[in-house]
Amino acid sequence: MGLSNESTQGAAAEDDRDDPCHILIVEDEVSTAEMLTAYFSSLGYQVSHAGWGQDAVNLATRIQPDLVVLDIHLPDIDGYEVCMQLRNQPRTEHTPVIFLTERRERVDRLTGLELGAVDYITKPFDVQELRFRVRNALRRSSRETLLHPITGLPTTLLIEEEIARVARHPELAMIGVTISGMPEFSDAYGFLTHDDVLRAVALILRNTATESLGAELFVGQLDLYQYVIVTPAGQDTFVVIGRLDERLNEAASFFYPHRDWERGTRSDGTEIPRLGFDIRLVDVASFTAPGGLNALRQALMGPRV
Repeated sequence: MGLSNESTQGAAAEDDRDDPCHILIVEDEVSTAEMLTAYFSSLGYQVSHAGWGQDAVNLATRIQPDLVVLDIHLPDIDGYEVCMQLRNQPRTEHTPVIFLTERRERVDRLTGLELGAVDYITKPFDVQELRFRVRNALRRSSRETLLHPITGLPTTLLIEEEIARVARHPELAMIGVTISGMPEFSDAYGFLTHDDVLRAVALILRNTATESLGAELFVGQLDLYQYVIVTPAGQDTFVVIGRLDERLNEAASFFYPHRDWERGTRSDGTEIPRLGFDIRLVDVASFTAPGGLNALRQALMGPRV
């Protein structure tokens, strides 16, 4: 199937996010998988592919896609089992799933919907219809998912509102916190420990910000390893920054097995992956919608000014 210029030109209008949504295609038929990957990539989505059910579960756990397009008939475990495993993991329990399958029986459709799939499409399918169903599912998910599934912190939609609020009110300031070294840490100690660290950091940010000023402050999660805090401007901001730096670096040792931290190496003799915390004041006055989130990301990743 060819990709029309009209489809490609519509890429920018698929959703309102600054960053492209990530779709995981789970399909063992090579030609269908290649067509879907090329098609959704041409629309501006980030696309990953798995041809086996268990590979799909492992990949989804690692990359946390925004949506899964899932075939039922797979070489190892079937799509129903894949969906059940995704629903049983905190990282993917809310990820929308669209079944795409040859199975047309009512019982198959009901089984898929009972497992929590947001849609069920039978083959052969109209690719334009699939496109709109994917877009609509992503929009519904974006509206519904206001909190990060791991930390429970407000995510991009609410952070965008805070950017606008801080930009309008000079008595407010925004602090950015970025964790470095987490991919290496996850490779060494596994994603469960990785997620425990993210939850611990979120708790430290919330508690430290509140304790420092005696009031509850906005703490949000911009990306997996990037956080923001809204504080009163002026000296109060630097009080929060100083205490965050102290608390996070004090807590770092508790993220590792005690023996590894004491030795500085793992049991195999390799050096432990070190975590770092970049805490900085961010000037959001020049950030404008709809590019505010990307500007914030760049400000957190760039050199200090």
